[in-house]
Amino acid sequence: MPHSPDNLPLALYTAAQVRELDARLIAAGTPGFTLMSRAAHAIWRALRRRWPDVGVLTVLAGRGNNAGDGYLLAALALRAGWRVQVLAVGDSAALLGAAAQARDEALAAGVVVQPWSECAPLDGVVVDALLGTGLSGAVREPYAQAIRLLNASGLPVLAVDIPSGLCSDTGQVLGVAVRSQLTVTLIGLKLGLFTGEAAQWVGELVFDDVQADALIVAAQASAAQRLAGSNLPRLPARLAGVHKGQLGHVLVVGGDRGFAGAALLAAQSALRSGAGLVSLATRAEHLAAAQARLPEVMAAAMASANQLRSLGAAASVWVVGPGLGQGAWGRSLLSAAQVSAAAQVWDADALNLLAAGAVTLPADCLLTPHPGEAARLLAISTAAVQADRPAAARALARRYGVVCVLKGAGTLIAEPSGHVWLCDRGHPAMAGAGLGDVLAGLIGALRAQGLPATAAACLGVWAHALAGERQALEGCGLAASDLCAAIRQVLQEHAGCPN
Repeated sequence: MPHSPDNLPLALYTAAQVRELDARLIAAGTPGFTLMSRAAHAIWRALRRRWPDVGVLTVLAGRGNNAGDGYLLAALALRAGWRVQVLAVGDSAALLGAAAQARDEALAAGVVVQPWSECAPLDGVVVDALLGTGLSGAVREPYAQAIRLLNASGLPVLAVDIPSGLCSDTGQVLGVAVRSQLTVTLIGLKLGLFTGEAAQWVGELVFDDVQADALIVAAQASAAQRLAGSNLPRLPARLAGVHKGQLGHVLVVGGDRGFAGAALLAAQSALRSGAGLVSLATRAEHLAAAQARLPEVMAAAMASANQLRSLGAAASVWVVGPGLGQGAWGRSLLSAAQVSAAAQVWDADALNLLAAGAVTLPADCLLTPHPGEAARLLAISTAAVQADRPAAARALARRYGVVCVLKGAGTLIAEPSGHVWLCDRGHPAMAGAGLGDVLAGLIGALRAQGLPATAAACLGVWAHALAGERQALEGCGLAASDLCAAIRQVLQEHAGCPN
């Protein structure tokens, strides 16, 4: 997904939290109409930057404060000499408070307001001021028809606050949604702009705080935090006399017959991400390939849980699951992992066996499911996970009492406490096999170098996504192993070895 501008705030809010923030600003002395006027000016500035020469504006207005922003924007455009029309999809007479005042100001300025119909002509830049953040259920008529016709028009679209039909809290499309080229979001960033299906609908994202009092904003609780270079954890500095034994020992457990590559990718990633020592416990028939491809990794043939317990005693972090399979061999090795006192990262088939009730989690563990694995762990459908990814991530963290990384567009890191971090970096070229194995090995290496579970997850997810962006510049066909060298470079830039 295209990454967000570096100047965006870090806090992400639900629709209810933004409404509460808006109410606090008004209670502190900023009238609602003043906030709405500032919003309209911010939208107008963004519109002129993106489409400076169009000169024609159509505003689709609903019945809430979102519509008020649209009416004031129409007045600004008319005063600037643009040809302007407002099509009222909702009854404009039903507007209240600041939104009604905005409608009256637009009418007084000479803005033409007409009822919307499916035959109403759209022209110029079309502004989506229909539904905003208050939508909680499926889009109803006539709004759904207006959105379908807008999407079919081929005209440039600016969405006010959030594309209508996109859930502010989850990024789920509620039946139908506006596909915008530019979204101007106001007061606070909405969580739903960054996860779920959002990337397909939001387009370029511009934020304006409408000059909100920074102290009031800082006091408002948020739903999640975006990951950025400024708030990422850093690896401990490497002193001049450091040696491999001080940088942790990662043991990768996996690679059943036919799945050797997954375990090799995790081991390669751990090696390239700075772990001092890396071991691989795998099938005997994979040893030759492992030693040829990764001579730095200590590969060992593994036939039983007892053998694994002996090998794993020296490891500080276990990465369990890549290519493990769900047969007797994988279940046996996982039985050894569940009683180890080492910090662990569970991925892939380790999660599937956990969902099946075959094992229990060790005390210090971190889970890295994709949506399908998350669905099995929660005993719900994958569609239900994707419909509310933040809720699913929190539910997993609470149910298992661990840090959980829910992978996908807008990867989420959740703690049992309910705290959530979101990564809005990455690229569609990363949709391929093996990238999850690389992430598991990376997080394992960061844990081995001294980072706690949450910090390792946050830095690992961010470095993995940024490396994917860089490799995607070379086009599709990105192989998981391509990321390992790029991850090494990203980590060096963020908190690397001394020069």
